[in-house]
Amino acid sequence: MIKKLKSGLALACLLLSPHALAAETTCKDDFPTAAVADYVLGCMAANGNTFASLHQCSCSIDYIKSKMSYPDFEKAQTVMQAQLDRGQRGIFFRDSNWAKKRVKELENLQAESTLRCF
Repeated sequence: MIKKLKSGLALACLLLSPHALAAETTCKDDFPTAAVADYVLGCMAANGNTFASLHQCSCSIDYIKSKMSYPDFEKAQTVMQAQLDRGQRGIFFRDSNWAKKRVKELENLQAESTLRCF
């Protein structure tokens, strides 16, 4: 009886520890801080680097985060960068349907976030 009580108490302490609670609330697809900062800084540069654009761009990435997982966002961003390559490598990313689909999804979310945040 006492052994069960001790093991139950140990389990309760483990489950109620701050680390366990923090792990529970952390989303596995959460965007890294550097990715959020990179998006916000790029968005601000495109929108005049004003205090208002800081809030608008933060709102924009928050909206995108709520609709798209980080791995999907990262893939779409990578494809968008690769499409800028005017050589043979860029053709693959500009002409393939899967690449177009990923970019279109992110562009649609960016357009929706613009309507909501700007």
